[in-house]
Amino acid sequence: MKIAIVGCGNMGMAFAKSFLQYDLVKKDDLLLIEKSIERSEALKNEKAGVVVDTIGPRVGQTDLIILSVKPQDFNSVHEALRAVVQPNQIVLSIMAGIPIAQIQEKLSHPLVVRAMPNTPAMLGMGITGFTAAKEVDLTNLRRIENLINATGRSIFLEDEAMLNAVTALSGSGPAYFYYVVKAMIEAGKQMGFDDSVSALLVKQTMLGAYHLINTADKSLDELIKAVASKGGTTEAALREFESGALSNTLVAGIKAAQVRATELSKE
Repeated sequence: MKIAIVGCGNMGMAFAKSFLQYDLVKKDDLLLIEKSIERSEALKNEKAGVVVDTIGPRVGQTDLIILSVKPQDFNSVHEALRAVVQPNQIVLSIMAGIPIAQIQEKLSHPLVVRAMPNTPAMLGMGITGFTAAKEVDLTNLRRIENLINATGRSIFLEDEAMLNAVTALSGSGPAYFYYVVKAMIEAGKQMGFDDSVSALLVKQTMLGAYHLINTADKSLDELIKAVASKGGTTEAALREFESGALSNTLVAGIKAAQVRATELSKE
């Protein structure tokens, strides 16, 4: 399979490196389009694929075009893409907020898949929600799914509007996790630990808790109760969280992200 990636930032390169790692594409068949001279030179040194700085005819010779530019940069590349895209090519967009219909219109091209990955894709541990235009057949959809799964796991959504919820929940989700971790580390520092000790205690706790969630045959409520004995220290902390409506605040924040994602898709 021949693939062109337009925009080789963190997410674009997460896809590229995953494809190479699992032998889904050969380096000579991976075209990396990066306009930044500094970034382009770095990519050439990494030898992760064939690096060019402009969208040209070679893009039209690939099977798949991955759009991973920033959403605000799409208007600066869509005309060049429209000039080279071929009728049988699939366009996979990982740009946040730009709906399929808009991409189809700008490129004058019907075969568009839209996906929302998250940053753990850089480690092959991401989760990506994706959907597709009705013109994309099942065979091509399975091929795209196979490629996306090289970066972690995926979930197909019939309703494109749900990608805004994916953006809010898992796309932005790592930042919420880091926010909680940061607060816990700060609490440790205020209780007398230095930065490194507090960070070690919190990060290992989070890692172990994650594995328990995945392996223990218990609900989250049961896992909480297993730690929070009546009248104990954990119960005191949870009581404080509840009095501050921490759970409600987190839910409200995630819903605010969904609203903003919906707004961006209409701008």
